[in-house]
Amino acid sequence: MADGKKVPVGGDGHSPFNEAELDYFRGLILAKREKATEDVERMRSQLADAREQAENDTAYSFHMADAGTDAMEREKLYLMIAREQKYIGYLDRALERIANRTYGICKVTGNAIAKERLEAVPHTEISIEAKLAQKK
Repeated sequence: MADGKKVPVGGDGHSPFNEAELDYFRGLILAKREKATEDVERMRSQLADAREQAENDTAYSFHMADAGTDAMEREKLYLMIAREQKYIGYLDRALERIANRTYGICKVTGNAIAKERLEAVPHTEISIEAKLAQKK
């Protein structure tokens, strides 16, 4: 039923997927969330190591160019952590949609989102048609 066809969406909205399919997507999303959480922890550890290294260096053993490079690397880690945390938020919202059985319904068109799209981008809230229309 989730092949891009119009899905009747009542006040409570019903997912075009059955319970087994929702369980499949829940598992897919949880796996991606676990990996993203591990990535955030790894980057936070790198950031802590970089801070500790910066504190241990003295002005005589540290070149200004190295200090600039290290600062840029720390900034890049901060940005990557923020990006991953935003992604985790998207995944959490997808899990909420599964729980309230509105997962797989395009918030723009009200149509079912194709299963293939959800497998590729399981946190998406819009169908490919709505996404292409946004780009125009």
